[in-house]
Amino acid sequence: MTFKPGVDKNTIPTVNILGVDIAAIDMDWLIHFTKENIKKLSGDYICVSNVHTTVTAFEDDDYKRIQNGGIMAIPDGGPLSTVGRKRGAKEMARTTGPSYMGEVLRIGGYRHFFYGSTEETLEKLSANLTKDYPQSIVTGIYSPPFRELTEKEDNEIIEMINKTNPDFVWIGLGAPKQEKWMAAHQGKIIGLMVGVGAAFDYYAGNIKRAPKWMQKCNLEWLYRLMQDPKRLFKRYLITNSKFIWETVIRGK
Repeated sequence: MTFKPGVDKNTIPTVNILGVDIAAIDMDWLIHFTKENIKKLSGDYICVSNVHTTVTAFEDDDYKRIQNGGIMAIPDGGPLSTVGRKRGAKEMARTTGPSYMGEVLRIGGYRHFFYGSTEETLEKLSANLTKDYPQSIVTGIYSPPFRELTEKEDNEIIEMINKTNPDFVWIGLGAPKQEKWMAAHQGKIIGLMVGVGAAFDYYAGNIKRAPKWMQKCNLEWLYRLMQDPKRLFKRYLITNSKFIWETVIRGK
């Protein structure tokens, strides 16, 4: 069975940054859009885009097609919204994946499936969400094996998710794996897929988000770097430098 999304992408304002059409929106716009269109969005996906994913897409045409292939790519990274505003999208503001997930959970009434991460994290996540957001419904959780799935296994997972009839399928596989998974399952999964990366760990209580003042000052990346310097230092150094060179200096 294939599910055909029913929302015209041309109605979504965008700014092209390094070849990726980043949605020129803020959180209020995104939440209103979600409420108005959630049923029509079943089978489609949202990319939560930052400097790392945008630079990766700039260097990888296949990944660029994936970033541009969903209903939208939202500006999770502060530098994206900053560049967007300088290019004329005056109302564009940072819309992070974890914040979007939290706003949707607060609305209540929606059905949510969580795919990715470890069983331990998912169990903590489910327990915390049931306690903190009793108005929302967790229909299921699944931790996939850390290997490529067989076609039979993949079909079984699709069936398992769809049986729960979710409105949202939150994907926590990390970039670029989560975006590739969503693109491969576009039109096959019931519900709107959103790749939110570290959000699972935040809501499970494994790691803490940056203080509000750091988020507002676009310094959440620094807070994450302080928590996981070995993994993130090289990524931030290389991708941030490339982003500045290509967008600010070369204007791409």
